[in-house]
Amino acid sequence: MKITAWFISFILSLVACKSYKPVQAFQHKNVEKIDYSKPQYWAAHPDFTDESDRTPEGDTVSYDRTQADVFFIHPTTYTGGYIGKDNWNAPVNDKKLDKKTNKGTIRFQASVFNHAGRVFAPRYRQAHIHAYFTKDKSSAKAAFDLAYEDVKTAFLHYLNNENNGRPVIIAGHSQGTNHAERLLDEFFDNKPLQNSLVAAYLLGMPIRKDRFKNIRPCRDSSDTGCFVSWRTFKSGHHLPEKLYLDSISVTNPLSWKTDKAYVPKSSNKGSLLFKFNKIYPHLEDAQVSRDLLWANKPKFTGSIFLRTKNYHPADINFYYFNIRENAQLRVRTHMHQKN
Repeated sequence: MKITAWFISFILSLVACKSYKPVQAFQHKNVEKIDYSKPQYWAAHPDFTDESDRTPEGDTVSYDRTQADVFFIHPTTYTGGYIGKDNWNAPVNDKKLDKKTNKGTIRFQASVFNHAGRVFAPRYRQAHIHAYFTKDKSSAKAAFDLAYEDVKTAFLHYLNNENNGRPVIIAGHSQGTNHAERLLDEFFDNKPLQNSLVAAYLLGMPIRKDRFKNIRPCRDSSDTGCFVSWRTFKSGHHLPEKLYLDSISVTNPLSWKTDKAYVPKSSNKGSLLFKFNKIYPHLEDAQVSRDLLWANKPKFTGSIFLRTKNYHPADINFYYFNIRENAQLRVRTHMHQKN
């Protein structure tokens, strides 16, 4: 069985990060800003064809009729064994890393939103995955701050040159979600731009129910101006009690509610696993349990070797077509309310 490196990269990176130890502390000082007017600094952009334009059905989308935009912040793809004080953050336009990002998260995750709006996804100096596990919290914070400054610079460029008053979806996964939180704080929450927010998809990280002042968890499939969030684990798995927080918002992506009702896999419109053009209908169920979203172990050729209980890399893949449909619904609802 040929398994894409992207799908298992998160699990492998947990092992790899243990050996990644930058030798000197990193400080974020006077770093030159990226010029996001240049196309090479975008992993996805409506002005050129990229992996976010693809569909599992084999078509390439047209943005002629879309009425909204999607600002997507990709997760950590910088997991290699780079050593040295200057390598807490990824280089931009590194061909090997760009290819990994493009064929992984941009193809399998950003593309889920291409029926809802024009997709913008900046390349940014993402923090190395080791930043999540290191004891050097000062360097880790500096690395995340630099990554966010790039995301913010890209968003400002988008806002000033591309948005033109269009409604926008903010979406992220894993590290991308951490940066999306800060973006919502700075530009949307309790600010005029909040009126343009269709919804925020904050996936793969724990988000408190009261994380924002005025942006609340979505309660139903058509709510707008709100956020959805989940972290997918194998059914029956619980976090250690010391990690359990009753304040975390968890959305069921098959019902788009936050209650604990079980939703069977018959409600799942289609999942993706290893091959982008192979659709698995009715593969996964979903149920909110405490801080997590539960899903039964997927069945596919070779699934006997799937041992992990953490389905983090598949937060979007498992529910791909339900997410795609929901993003379209929220845009339509937002436009109806606006008009």
